[in-house]
Amino acid sequence: MNPMTVGIGVLVAVCLLAVLAVSLLFRKVEQGKALIVSKLRRVDVTFTGQVVLPVLHKAEVMDISVKTIEITRAGRDGLICRDNIRADIRISFFVKVNKTVEDVIKVAQAVGTARASDQKTLQELFHAKFSEALKTVGKQLDFTDLYTKREELRYKIIELIGVDLNGYHLEDAAIDYLEQTPLTQLDPANVLDAQGIRKITELTVVEHVRTNEAQRTEEKEITRQNVDAREAILELERRQADAEIKQKREIDTVRAREEAETARVVEEERLRAQGAFLATEEKLGVQRENQAREVAVAAKNRERVIAVENERIEKDRMLEVIARERETQLTRIAAEKEVEAEKREIAEVIRERVAVDCTVAEQEEAIKKLRAVQEAERQRQAVVIAAEAEAQELLVKDIKAAEAAEQAAVHRAAEELTLAEARMKCADLDAQAKLRLAEGVQAEAAAEGLAAVRVRDKEAEVIEKAGRAEAEAAEARMRAEAEGTRAQALAEAEGIGEKLKAEAAGLTEKAAAMAALDDASRGHEEYRLRLAAEKDIRLAGLDAQRQIAEAQATVLATGLENADIDIVGGESVFFDRLVSAISFGKGVDGFVENSATARALAGPWLDGGASFTDDLGHIFGSVSTADVRDLTVSALLMKLMKSDAANTGQFQQLLERAGELGLADTSLASVNGSARG
Repeated sequence: MNPMTVGIGVLVAVCLLAVLAVSLLFRKVEQGKALIVSKLRRVDVTFTGQVVLPVLHKAEVMDISVKTIEITRAGRDGLICRDNIRADIRISFFVKVNKTVEDVIKVAQAVGTARASDQKTLQELFHAKFSEALKTVGKQLDFTDLYTKREELRYKIIELIGVDLNGYHLEDAAIDYLEQTPLTQLDPANVLDAQGIRKITELTVVEHVRTNEAQRTEEKEITRQNVDAREAILELERRQADAEIKQKREIDTVRAREEAETARVVEEERLRAQGAFLATEEKLGVQRENQAREVAVAAKNRERVIAVENERIEKDRMLEVIARERETQLTRIAAEKEVEAEKREIAEVIRERVAVDCTVAEQEEAIKKLRAVQEAERQRQAVVIAAEAEAQELLVKDIKAAEAAEQAAVHRAAEELTLAEARMKCADLDAQAKLRLAEGVQAEAAAEGLAAVRVRDKEAEVIEKAGRAEAEAAEARMRAEAEGTRAQALAEAEGIGEKLKAEAAGLTEKAAAMAALDDASRGHEEYRLRLAAEKDIRLAGLDAQRQIAEAQATVLATGLENADIDIVGGESVFFDRLVSAISFGKGVDGFVENSATARALAGPWLDGGASFTDDLGHIFGSVSTADVRDLTVSALLMKLMKSDAANTGQFQQLLERAGELGLADTSLASVNGSARG
C-alpha cells in the first residue's frame, strides 16, 4: 500500500473517531432548559449545547421555563381590604429562572438544579413573599376596588415584589378568583372581621333597600297603569250610561212637562178664585199675629232691660262700697304694720343699747377690779420696799463698812442693769416692755434704798458726833459687841451684795437670752407672757363679776326679803327676768295711771264695781285652753270687738294703745307669766 494512502486512511479514521467522540460527548439542551457544566476551575452555562467530558466535567440540566405559583386566601385567612372586608382570592404568579449565565449559576448554587424547577420548592421559596405582598397591596384598596381596579392591583403586586427574585424573574400575575368571604366564615370575635361584618351589613342593607324600593316602584307603576286603564274604561261606560239616561230623562221630562202644563192650566183657573180669598184671609191673620207678637216682645224686652240695668246699678254700687271698705281696711292694716315694724325696730335698738350698756358696765367693773388689784400690788411692793429700807437703815447705823459694801454692790448692780437694758433694746416690744418694767421696779427699789442709805448715813454721822462723848465711856463695853455686830453686818452685807449680784446677773442673762432667741423662740416667749397677762386680766374680770353678783344678790335680798318667788332659769337669767318683770309691771301701772282711756275701760274692774275674772270667764267660756295659750293680745281684742258690738270703739282704742306699747303680738301666756312674776 502506498504510505500516503495509509496516512490518509489513518487521518480519516482519526477524524471519524473524533467526530464519533464529539457526537457521543456533546450534549444538546432543549428549549426552556439550561445546561450547567461544572469544570475544574469554573462553571459554564449554555442554553444550546456543549461537550461534556467524563470524569472531568459534571453536567446538570436546569428547567428555566415559566412556572406557576398559586396563592390562595379564603375563609378566615381571606385577604383583608382597606375597609376590613375579607375577600376570597386566588392569584397565580408566573416565575422562571432568568435566562442569564449569572442568574442560572446563582439559582443553581442557592437552590440546586434539581430543586430549582420543582413546583413544591418554588411554592416554599416564594409563597410567603407573594402572600405578604398580596396582603400589603390588598390593605391599600377597598373591596370594591379589587373588582374595579384589577389592573392596578396586579401592577402594585408586581411592583412591590419586583421582577428580580435572586435569579428568578417574575413574568406576570393573574387574578383567577375573587369573591367576598361569606359571613358564616368570618370570626365575630376578631376586631377586623367585626368591622367587616358591620360594613358588609350596612352595604347589603342599603342595596336591599334600593332593590326593594325598585321592586315596589315597579309594582306601583304597574298597579297605577292598571288603575288608570280601569278608570278610563269605567269613565267611558259612565258617560255612555249618562248619555242614555239623559236622553231617556229628557224624553220623559218633555212628556211630563206637556202633561203638567195642561193640568196646571186647568187647575190654575180653578184655584185662582179660592186662592185669592184664602190669601187675603191669611195675610190678614198673619198681620194680626205679627202685631200682637211684636207688642208682647217689646214689653218683655223693656222689662228685661229695666231689670238688667237695675241689677247692674246695684252691683256697681255694692262693688264701690266693698272697694272703699277694702281700701280703708288695707290702708289701716298697712299703717298698723308700719307702726308695729317701727316699734319693733325701736324695741330692738333699745334692747341692743341696753345690752351694750351692760357690756360697758361689765367692762368698767372689770377695769376697776384690775386697777384695784394693781393698786394693792403697788401698795404691797411699797410695804416691802419700806421694810427693806428700814432694814438698810438699821444696817447702816450699825456698821459703816456694810454701807460701803452695799453701795459697791448697788453700783455694780446698776452697771449690770444698764448693760442688760442696752441688750434688751433688740428684743420684741412686748418682752422689752415687761423687762423694762421689771428693771424699772428694780431700779426704783435700788434708788430708794440708796437714798435712804445716804440719809441714814448723814443722820448716823450726826448721831455719831453727838454721841461720841457718850460712846467713849462705853467704848470698852461696846467694842466687843461692835466686833460681833460688825462681823454679822459684814456677813449680811455680803449676802445682800451676792443677792443683788445674782439678781443683776439673772437679769443680764435673761436679757442676753432674750436677745439670742430666734424668731420662733421669741414668739413663744412673747406668747407665754401674753397668756400670763390675759390670765391676770381674766382673773380680775372674774373677781369683778363675783363682786357684781354679790352686789346684785344684796340688792335682791334687801328688796325681795318678804317676796314669795319661784326661781326659773339660771343664775344670770333669773335676775334679768326679774328685772324685766318689774319693769313691765311699772310700765303697766304708769300706762293705767296716765291713760284716760285705760282708766275709763278698766275703771269698773279697778274700783271693784265689776269682776274681771267673771267677765273674762264669760267671754272665754267657749274657748279652750290651747286657744287661750296661743291667743295674742290683738286677736283677743278683735274677738271681743266681734262679740260685744256695743263697746267696739273702746276695744279699738285698747287695740291701738296695745300696738303703741308693742304688746299687740304678745301672747296671753307670756303676759300672764310676766304678771305673776
